[in-house]
Amino acid sequence: MATFGEYAAALLRSGLGRRDFLRAAAAVGGATAAAGTAAGTATSAAAAVPREVLQPGKGPIHGRHYLRSTPDQVRWGYVPSVGSSPVLRVRSGDSVTVDTVSHEGILEDQGRDPVAYFAKHGVGRSSVLEDAVAIARDYDRTPRNFDVDGPHVVTGPIFVDGAEPGDVLKVEMLSMLPRVPYGVVSSRHGKGALPRLAGGGVPAGITEAEIMPPVRTDGRSTGEPTKYGNVSVFTPIRGGRGVLSRGKVTFPIKPFMGLMGVAFADSASLTAPELNSIPPTLGGGNIDINLLGVRSTFYLPVFADGALFHVGDPHFAMGNGEVALTALEGSLRATFRLTVCKPGSGDAPSVAFGYPFAETPDAWVPIGLSDPDGSRNGQGNDLDIAMRRAVVNALDFLETDQGIDRATAYAYLSAAADFEVSQVVDRTTGVHAVIPKSHFS
Repeated sequence: MATFGEYAAALLRSGLGRRDFLRAAAAVGGATAAAGTAAGTATSAAAAVPREVLQPGKGPIHGRHYLRSTPDQVRWGYVPSVGSSPVLRVRSGDSVTVDTVSHEGILEDQGRDPVAYFAKHGVGRSSVLEDAVAIARDYDRTPRNFDVDGPHVVTGPIFVDGAEPGDVLKVEMLSMLPRVPYGVVSSRHGKGALPRLAGGGVPAGITEAEIMPPVRTDGRSTGEPTKYGNVSVFTPIRGGRGVLSRGKVTFPIKPFMGLMGVAFADSASLTAPELNSIPPTLGGGNIDINLLGVRSTFYLPVFADGALFHVGDPHFAMGNGEVALTALEGSLRATFRLTVCKPGSGDAPSVAFGYPFAETPDAWVPIGLSDPDGSRNGQGNDLDIAMRRAVVNALDFLETDQGIDRATAYAYLSAAADFEVSQVVDRTTGVHAVIPKSHFS
């Protein structure tokens, strides 16, 4: 099997001069492999880059349980409902490692053939993930409609013993290991922050010439995704950084899961609109908050027995807003600790019993969504609504959990807290507050 160093060498050799190649190869070759831990004792491992491509079952597995992404254990474009059958059952407090698979490179507009797609960018067959190949080739749980379905490969659900409606599922990020040394950033017609609207309209505030990708390249009328004119930018990783424009632009990778959720909607149909994987909901889902990397915690209100946790949309890096449509998408081996928090236990923020809530070692992160009830009766994407909800949730947290009177809390948020745009591209838009813990004694 090709190692990261061997693969990176072949890749870089094709696109860089000798001096840049030697410097990049040294950086990649010096990356340290993450050490495995004993079953059930997963630690908060850093986002190290393993030396080898993490094919299923190969390399470090940090969790007590291990879940692969096989065609019968994933949903492509949809999330589980409250009546879904689990693919794994764990105890509260257990750790689980999930081999997540990025949708980029396997989608219909890219040919639904990751071997052929990545070969165009110099990636050898042994450096293409076997589970990505199997999903692209064999997935048949639901018919694929590129124009309607979500893009995400969603793995799960996982049943957590003891979880009941009214509880909170506490999700701790223990490790996030890139499985391959490359990713993809995509922009698609009619999506992103600068889209062409349905019927050919132009969003307020920009001109037709400012739409991305350019209107003249829009081939959606053909009905053939490979002719849509979508743009996917292949992005190699070297020295822990994404590389664009032949090395003129580099940026740090900060792996995190874009989609983490519990079952929220109830539907007998696997492809019901309310189960589409694109918009986030009160059950979490495609939340796209880049603070949710290693050592962070995500709290989710529970709506189904066992919570039915599921994951997807792995990211190597993402800027707030995710404006082009996708982050730097790339498959991750992610390890989580899943713990049930009961009402009155004090084990979860009070807000989390009704709304997703995040936390890092340094900050509390109340969340606001523009339309958290899912894709019902149209989809609201008003960023102002998301902002207001984030403010209200921040006030509720400061008043109830920190004992600050509401007027003082409102003043504090205005003076010292940051409100950041999570994303503007998932139909339901998101805003999150960042409240530094250091401000509170």
